[in-house]
Amino acid sequence: MTKQTNTIIIFDIDGVIRDVSGSYRRAISDTVEHFTAQAYRPTPTDIDNLKSEGIWNNDWEASEELIYGHFVNQGKTRAQLQLNYQEIVSYFQTRYRGTDPENWNGYICNEPLLAQPSYFQELTQSGIAWGFFSGATQGSANYVLEKRLGLQSPILIAMEDAPGKPDPTGLFATINLLENGSETKQTVVYVGDTVADMHTVEKAKAVDNSRTWLGVGVLPPHVQETAVRRDTYTETLMKAGAKIVFSNVQELTPGQIQEWERK
Repeated sequence: MTKQTNTIIIFDIDGVIRDVSGSYRRAISDTVEHFTAQAYRPTPTDIDNLKSEGIWNNDWEASEELIYGHFVNQGKTRAQLQLNYQEIVSYFQTRYRGTDPENWNGYICNEPLLAQPSYFQELTQSGIAWGFFSGATQGSANYVLEKRLGLQSPILIAMEDAPGKPDPTGLFATINLLENGSETKQTVVYVGDTVADMHTVEKAKAVDNSRTWLGVGVLPPHVQETAVRRDTYTETLMKAGAKIVFSNVQELTPGQIQEWERK
């Protein structure tokens, strides 16, 4: 029987388990461009700068904010604009999921995976409990976890299940599902790629200081294209509370967990 460790690992999905620079982020840019009548297409850096504020984890809301920002810069007020949020969401989904609601044909179909099924098997074999807390929808999250990675009914708290990050409610809900009434795990590791993810850990710590909370940062692929962006993004995550920052999620090994447990 596998010896159980005293640690739970909970993963964000976007930018950690799958590369969304050509999907979610591309859909943000398409959506903003559409609703600004082709006047403004945000760059990856524009999107990173917005998300570094730590409150724009929801990409529909981030799209809306970038649209507002463009028009405010043109001298208009938010009250004048009266953007239709549902129209923004619907357009975004036609780009991300695609135009066929049954057989998705959008950007989601081509997201590169950043982790392999064998990685999760290794965690299980090492007695480490693991699950997912993501701002992605249930449909999108399960598409990558079950259809792409082949994971069997993984523990998942998604957009529909909890308030958006950095609210830690979803993190606690994931922990409850993983512990399932059994012995409380002392250490909780949350692995994410944004400031909001690290702030979620800090807020969880403020609610329950009886556990050890560790925020682990992962650099999404789009920030690793130049050393300057990589270093800047690393520093941003560390300032937001990350204990360590990896370039790929699979660098968080069972050995690394065991080393932390010994300290």
